[in-house]
Amino acid sequence: MASKYHTTKDGRKVRKGLWYYMNRRKKSGTSRPGTGTVSEESIERSRARGGAWTRKEGQNPSGGLNAKGRASLRAQGKDIKAPQPEGGKRRNSFCKRMCGMKARRTSSKTANDPNSRINKSLRVWRCGSCSNWK
Repeated sequence: MASKYHTTKDGRKVRKGLWYYMNRRKKSGTSRPGTGTVSEESIERSRARGGAWTRKEGQNPSGGLNAKGRASLRAQGKDIKAPQPEGGKRRNSFCKRMCGMKARRTSSKTANDPNSRINKSLRVWRCGSCSNWK
């Protein structure tokens, strides 16, 4: 029968708990992806199971999602529409929301990078300068 106690590095005898079991898994290598019981091919299979919107094939190179990405989101029960760059309530709402995210949720490096996903989508939706949306 296994003991409820273990000896620490400094010689104390303490009860086994959450940290004991977590560190035991780390030492054995089973909690790290790609080592221990998790194989490389099972990691690849789990990546392939995600929708097209999470992968390159569902993303538009100029920003946002392409038709395949939107179709994969619809298959998951999400209500998503194509961009509305010509104007309207959806465009105004999107521009306000995304400019707020750009200002508060991204690093200065991402905010100033013209190839970041958020800047590409703001260009596609023709949001203009985000300084007037804050």
